[in-house]
Amino acid sequence: MLSYKINKQSFTMKLSVIVSVYNEEKVLRLFYNEIINILNGFDYELIFVNDGSTDQSQTIIEEFFLQNKDVKSISFSRNFGHEAAMIAGIDYATGRVIVCMDSDLQHPPEMILQMLQCYMSKGVDIINMVKTNVHKRGFSVLFYKLINKISPYQLEPNASDFFLISERIANILRNDYRERVRFLRGFIQILGFKKTSIRYEVAKRQAGESKYPLSKLISLSIAAVTTLSRKPLKISIYMGFIFGFLGFMLAIYSIIMKIVQQPVSGYTTIIVFISIVSSVQFIILGIIGQYVGFLFEEQKQRPIYIVDKTNNF
Repeated sequence: MLSYKINKQSFTMKLSVIVSVYNEEKVLRLFYNEIINILNGFDYELIFVNDGSTDQSQTIIEEFFLQNKDVKSISFSRNFGHEAAMIAGIDYATGRVIVCMDSDLQHPPEMILQMLQCYMSKGVDIINMVKTNVHKRGFSVLFYKLINKISPYQLEPNASDFFLISERIANILRNDYRERVRFLRGFIQILGFKKTSIRYEVAKRQAGESKYPLSKLISLSIAAVTTLSRKPLKISIYMGFIFGFLGFMLAIYSIIMKIVQQPVSGYTTIIVFISIVSSVQFIILGIIGQYVGFLFEEQKQRPIYIVDKTNNF
């Protein structure tokens, strides 16, 4: 395990560490022991955001804040998702420096020391933690290639939900970036300001199961694309021109063959052409439907999250 030296006495700013929790009863105590060893000596608050867990996660969190006044908790009324948990923690955080991370120990707590060291030495507002042990053909790699291709913004490939932001970045997220459909790791990269990246190796999950199956990753990817790019909407225009041109050429070909009295049997051609056009139309309708659905969610202006109770605030 790597270790990073930082003079804790010289870091005089208050540090907020936000930890999203969803059904992590098997790993929470392990995580707490590791994170406290790192945070001891700092002026800190450790905020656990319970995202509607149905196991004993909240009971375990209550053990922490009963024995440690610097531990705080936010408990949602139901599961609102990882993105909502992170923004809730940012909303409630009082530190001048904020670190967001998961509780499954795949975000190594000891990396916080390197993040703070980098923050102090470089004077940045944003530190993205970038995963190094990602398969070159994995879903994450393909996603970042796609989003950087179609978006006007260039995101750091393999950036994670493990990051550090300054107080002024947190204030922007609290006041201005309040979309119901969110991609927080993308939002912090498009704000501008001075930022840097630190590479880290994703640790093996210590206990429990991943809360991010492929279906959720796909949903998050769709949200990212729609919040950061409008290019998918232009597909309908491009495809309209392409198939309009093909239809026109097919019509000209049929007329010519009719004139020269060599009509071709067009059944197969027509069926294939109609099938392709219909498929493309449904894909385009689906893309437009995603954007309309997200607009509908924003228009309703329902809360990003609902807090059931808080402790130690």
